[in-house]
Amino acid sequence: MSVPRHHTVQVPATTANLGPGFDAFGLAIDLYLTVRTVPPDGQSERVRTVGGVGCGSLATDDSNLVWRAFVAFCEYHDVEVPDVAMVAHCEVPLERGLGSSSAAIVAGLSLARALTGVRIGDRELVTQASVLEGHPDNVAPALLGGLVACAVDDDGNVIVRRVNPAPHLRPVALVPTASMATTAARAVLPDMLPRAAVAEQAARAGHVLAALSGTWPMAVEVAGDRLHEPSRLAVMGPSAEVVTALRTAGVHAWLSGAGPSVLAAVPAVGGRSDASDGLIADIARTHDFVLHARRFDLAGALVCPDDGCGLAGNGGCVQCPRGRLS
Repeated sequence: MSVPRHHTVQVPATTANLGPGFDAFGLAIDLYLTVRTVPPDGQSERVRTVGGVGCGSLATDDSNLVWRAFVAFCEYHDVEVPDVAMVAHCEVPLERGLGSSSAAIVAGLSLARALTGVRIGDRELVTQASVLEGHPDNVAPALLGGLVACAVDDDGNVIVRRVNPAPHLRPVALVPTASMATTAARAVLPDMLPRAAVAEQAARAGHVLAALSGTWPMAVEVAGDRLHEPSRLAVMGPSAEVVTALRTAGVHAWLSGAGPSVLAAVPAVGGRSDASDGLIADIARTHDFVLHARRFDLAGALVCPDDGCGLAGNGGCVQCPRGRLS
């Protein structure tokens, strides 16, 4: 086996659904999972963690999701699994609706593509990630960055369209201390919706997608949906209170993915969130949520070889993800 050219990947957190875009809309935000391949010599763990809020409970053996996705890519493309270990730093809170699983899957697939030299494009990688994760709305923005809309065509192919979010908006995440597994959040979803609710859902989705892309102003009155939020918020009391408080205050907010985190999109002045940050911070403190005022990630998964740079093509880039692992 040849000695692999080691790489580092940086993958953003994501927020999915965005209110009425159930399993269809997603956004990337600048909290990151960073993973580097290293020689296996002298490292007892398959994936060694080096800090970060999301690393404490990550598996370090072959069951680690980054490693499983790495191996799955190699098996799917019938190539030998490179003889490597990994080092990871995770800023993405686990089981909070911020795409930690999708980030892990995209990290593993991206590293496998880089190390094996298998020549496939991002569209095929999104499709493979969707098979592993179950849905494209988190994996697509994790790979591509920005704002995405996903659908499946009549032949079963995943169709993804990506745009930059409106430049005058900034994301604010309100994250509770308690986690909730996605499987539990999916168990409370209704099996059917009345026809009127389906029509309203589609109308709201169009308004929200266009507002987040900057086509027209936000309309907080149609930020919520009729499919997943009512049933989920009914069993997530603190999250429901946060969503209600934000929307009552005129803030465009939604339950992030399957929850329990809440995301808001707020106007920005000079690159930072405007004065509504004070109001949002008060709501977060009142309900014991941690506030993260962030930016949208536009780059998606960034993969850099040890002897080069995924952006500049050489070493010394100020955005090099390897700095997160030092």
